Amino acid sequence: MTTRRDFLKKGSLTLAGAIVGNDIISAAENVSAHAFNFSDSHAMGAQDFVSHRPAVADRKFTSKAVEMEIKRVKAKIKDPKLAWMFENCYPNTLDTTCEFKMKDGKPDTFVITGDIHAMWLRDSSAQVYPYVILAKQDKDLQQMLIGAINRQTACILIDPYANAFNEGPTGSEWEKDHTAMKKELHERKWEIDSLCYPIRLAYHYWKEVNDTTPFDENWEKSVDTIVRTFTEQQRKESKGSYYFTRVTDRQGDTQLNDGYGSPVNPVGMIVSSFRPSDDATVFGFLISSNLFAVTSLRQAAEMVQSIQKNEALADRCKKLADEVEAAVKKYGIIDHPEFGKMYAYEVDGFGSQNLMDDANVPNLLALPFLGCVSETDPVYQNTRRFVLSKSNPYFFKGKAAEGVGGPHIGYDFIWPMSLIMRAHTATDEKEIRYCIETLRDTDAGTGFMHESFNMDDPTHFTRKWFAWANTLFGELIIRLQSEAKVTDLVG
Repeated sequence: MTTRRDFLKKGSLTLAGAIVGNDIISAAENVSAHAFNFSDSHAMGAQDFVSHRPAVADRKFTSKAVEMEIKRVKAKIKDPKLAWMFENCYPNTLDTTCEFKMKDGKPDTFVITGDIHAMWLRDSSAQVYPYVILAKQDKDLQQMLIGAINRQTACILIDPYANAFNEGPTGSEWEKDHTAMKKELHERKWEIDSLCYPIRLAYHYWKEVNDTTPFDENWEKSVDTIVRTFTEQQRKESKGSYYFTRVTDRQGDTQLNDGYGSPVNPVGMIVSSFRPSDDATVFGFLISSNLFAVTSLRQAAEMVQSIQKNEALADRCKKLADEVEAAVKKYGIIDHPEFGKMYAYEVDGFGSQNLMDDANVPNLLALPFLGCVSETDPVYQNTRRFVLSKSNPYFFKGKAAEGVGGPHIGYDFIWPMSLIMRAHTATDEKEIRYCIETLRDTDAGTGFMHESFNMDDPTHFTRKWFAWANTLFGELIIRLQSEAKVTDLVG
C-alpha cells in the first residue's frame, strides 16, 4: 500500500548531526550564498546532466508551447545543474501525470499526483496551473486545461467534502473510513483548499485565455455547491453533515469527537477538518485556508457575475467572503510577544490558538503567492519572520539546509515546497539566492524536487516522484528569470 508518507530509503535514517547554532536570525540576513551547500554543481560533468524526462513516446501529454518555453528558459540559465533540473522538473506534470481524453464529447483530464494514482483537487490544480500562461499559444494545451477544469467540476459535484478521487467508481484502500465514502472517492478528508484551488485554476485560465468554454451549467452548480459547503462548515446552526474517523495508529489521520473535531465557536470562519498536508487540524479554523477561501470566493463572484450573469450567486460569494475576512481579522490575528501582530496557524474562536506553520500550501508563508495578502502587509511580514524562525516548531536548520517542514513527515525534514514559497515571497536577492542554491544542492543528485529531505543529509528524502513540487520549482525559475532576479544563476 503506497501512501503519501512512504520513504525512499537510502541507508540508515540515524542522524549524526544536530541543529546548527542556537538561534535563527532574520530571513534577509540568514542567506550566506554557500552556507549550506550540499554539492557543487560546477564540479559535475556534462555527462551528469542528461535529461531525465521520459522518452517522447512515453510522455503522457506534450505541449508545443511548453517545449518552446523549456528551450527558451533553459538557454538563459547560467548554472548548468539548475538548467538541467529546470528541464527535468517544469514539464514533469505533463510528462508523467496528465491522462487526457475526450469523454462524452468534452475534454477530460485526470491528473494523478505522481506516485499515487489518484487525483487530488489541490495537487491537480497546482500541477497544471504554471502552464496557464502559455495556453493562448497552444490549442492542445488549452484542451488539456479545459479537461482538468471539467474533471474537477465533476469531482466537486460527486462530493465537495472529498480531497482525492479515483478515475472511476473503483473504490480505494480508504473505503473503510468512517465517513460517507463513495466508490468514486480515493479519500474523503475535508479540506477548505480542495475547493479553493479549482476556482484559482478556473479564474486564471479565464483571465489568461478569455475562454468561457468550461464554465457551463455544471460549473455554475459546482460554485453553488462550494458556497453551500463553506456555509455549512461555518457551523452556525449545527456541526454539519461531515464527520471522519479512521482506524489508524497515526493521530493526524483521524478526528476526535466522533469525527467532528475540536469544538469551535461559530464566529464566521469556515472549519477545515484537515490541513493541505491531509493531516487533521488541531483547531478547526485554519487561518491560511480561510484567507484562501476569501480570495477564491471573490474570484468566483467575478466569474459567475460576468459569465453566467448570476447576480444572486455572486452576491452570496461576496457576502460570505466579507464575513470570513472580518472573522479572520478579529480572531485569527494575535499579538505575539516577539513578532507583534501576526496570523495564528489555527484558532477555535474561543481564544485557543496554534502557533506554527506547515510547508504545505496554502500556509501562512505562501499567502502572497496565492493572492491572499500583499507581501508588504505588516501583519504578513511579522508572520513571515515568525515562520522562518526557531519560534515556529516546524522550522528546521541543519547541516544541509534550513526550511519549513511539518508533522506529516515529522522532525528534521524540510520540504522543498517551503523553500520555493520562501523565494516567491522574498524581496531580498540574497534570500532568493539562498533558496535557489539550496533547492539545487539538495536534490540528492536526482534532478528533481522531493516531498521532503533530511536537514542534515538530503540523500534521505520522501517521495521520489512528486509532480506538484517539480512543476512549482519550474514556475519559480521562470518567474525569477522574467523578473531578472539572481541573474548570475537564471539569466
